Amino acid sequence: MAEILVLKSVSSGYGRAKVVNGIDLKLAQGRSLAVLGRNGTGKTTLLNTIIGVTRHLGGAIEFEGRDITRLAPETRATSGIGWVPQERNIFRSLTVEENLTAVALPGPWDTNRVYAMFPRLAERKRNLGNQLSGGEQQMLAIGRALMLNPRLILLDEPTEGLAPIIVDELMAALKRIIREEGLAAIVVEQHAQKILKLTDDSIILDRGSVVHAAPSRDLLDNPAPLELHLGVAGKH
Repeated sequence: MAEILVLKSVSSGYGRAKVVNGIDLKLAQGRSLAVLGRNGTGKTTLLNTIIGVTRHLGGAIEFEGRDITRLAPETRATSGIGWVPQERNIFRSLTVEENLTAVALPGPWDTNRVYAMFPRLAERKRNLGNQLSGGEQQMLAIGRALMLNPRLILLDEPTEGLAPIIVDELMAALKRIIREEGLAAIVVEQHAQKILKLTDDSIILDRGSVVHAAPSRDLLDNPAPLELHLGVAGKH
C-alpha cells in the first residue's frame, strides 16, 4: 500500500526551543495512527509540524510523494490535509452552515453528509459558532475539516474536556471516518484505550521522540508500554 505521509528525521519547535526531535514516520493510504504520550511530550507539536505552523529545524515531510516541508499551512490544507486543532478555530461570528461552506472543496463530503454524521449541527445550522456548546464546536471543527475533502485528517485531542455522552458521539463519528470511510488519520488522544480500538497503529512520544511503535491491537493486548510511558494501567 502506498504511503500518504512520510516524515524523515523531522525536528521542529517554536523559536529556539526544539520540541520534536528527529522523528521518522510513515503512514500508508487509508491507515490510522494514534499518537500517545504524557502532556508536554510533543504530540501537538508533531501535528502542528505536519500542517506547517511550527519552526522547521530539520528533516523532510512528504505528502502523497511530494515534498511539502516548506509549503505554507494553507497550501498544505488545500493539497489534502485536514486539521482539527485543540483550539478548534471555528469562525465564531459565522453560522454553522457558513462555517462549513466557507472552506468547502469539491468531493464526496458536503453539508448533507456532515449533518448526517452530526445531527446536532443540522439542528443548529443557523446558530453562530459562539452559540454552540463545546461539544458542538468540536463537531463543527471536524465537519469543517471534512468539507476540505482531505485524504489525511489530523485531530488533536478531539474529546478533551467534553462530557462522556459527547465523547461517545465523537468516537462513533471517528470510527465511521477511520473505519468505514477509510480516511487516513492521525489522532492525538488522552483516552488511550478508546482511540486504540479505532486506529491501526500507534506511537508513544517522550521528549519529542518516538519511544514505542506498535499496532494498536498489540498495545491493547499488552498495555505494559502504556503503563511505563503514560502511567495508564489495565484494559478498558
